[in-house]
Amino acid sequence: MNIFDILISASDLGASDVHINYKCEPIARVNGKFIKISNELLSKLDTEKMANELIETQKINEVKKLGEYDFSISIKNLYRFRVNIYKQQDSYAIAARIINSKIPDLETLGLPNVVKEFVKKENGLVLVTGPTGSGKSTTLASILDSINKDFQKHIITLEDPIEYIYNRKNSIISQREIGKDTKNFKSGLRSVLRQDPDVILIGEIRDEETLATALTAAETGHLVFSTLHTIGAAQTIDRIIDMFQANQQNQIRMQLSSVCEGIISQQLIPNINNEGMVVATEVMVSTSAIKNLIRDSKTHQISNIIQTGSKNGMQLMDQDLVNLFKRRKISKESVINRCIDLEYTKRLIGLEF
Repeated sequence: MNIFDILISASDLGASDVHINYKCEPIARVNGKFIKISNELLSKLDTEKMANELIETQKINEVKKLGEYDFSISIKNLYRFRVNIYKQQDSYAIAARIINSKIPDLETLGLPNVVKEFVKKENGLVLVTGPTGSGKSTTLASILDSINKDFQKHIITLEDPIEYIYNRKNSIISQREIGKDTKNFKSGLRSVLRQDPDVILIGEIRDEETLATALTAAETGHLVFSTLHTIGAAQTIDRIIDMFQANQQNQIRMQLSSVCEGIISQQLIPNINNEGMVVATEVMVSTSAIKNLIRDSKTHQISNIIQTGSKNGMQLMDQDLVNLFKRRKISKESVINRCIDLEYTKRLIGLEF
């Protein structure tokens, strides 16, 4: 069984990820559970052969030198994967994330309706946050494709690697891959501002310089989307501020309060039958009250505004988890394990705990 057959089989099973490791069978992760794609234990020679099937000799040498290599591939124009080849125990290992070849519509993702409002923004910063594997890339792809469908914009993406491929609709889309089309996020973002963009996607904010440039881009009339590995709006705001030195933080609070349009935090949770995944979300919309709290360094009060902000489309992660539980979409155990404030969540559910 070659690596391409394994990847296609996993995709057909509805897997989210594939793992190839020495002394293990090929494994697919389906709804959070491991499933063997074959019963064959892989040797070092097997994993090396599979790595060579995926990338050319020059890149294998890079894996040998650096220990890992990220890229994306398409198979038969039907299947697409984000792949990381890395070294472990003096052998090659492969982790592949399966990317849906079709970008889903926002309506099918199970996100709150207010997310559609971010598509209509002319400028500002919108962040999609959550842990690895929470569907951030899919949400962003769906948002960008909605802009692509409904507006005439120049959309530029900076990705590492490129995941979803966009077909031109009403917008022009330029997709730039880190390491191939531009050196890194910092240099790519500096160049983007000279390329007449309307909408900018930064695959991930990794350092303060990238973040500072993103804030400037949002300030100067661009709509900027990006991701962080945080759960909850308040934690996201704190993480952004903490990226900077103490003497810069007041200025960053001022900038952020001015340009931040919203934060979508999400988690993917096994449904109650363990037959699929359900998205749970927290949504913060930057009302004047939210902007004041960011500016005045009172992020600990943001959750209170979100909690009572349903008329603006806002909801806390814990509110959505409880709602999903009451609708019998997820288990009580999932609510307990994934909530942010356990005592508040218990009060929401009441005697059902």
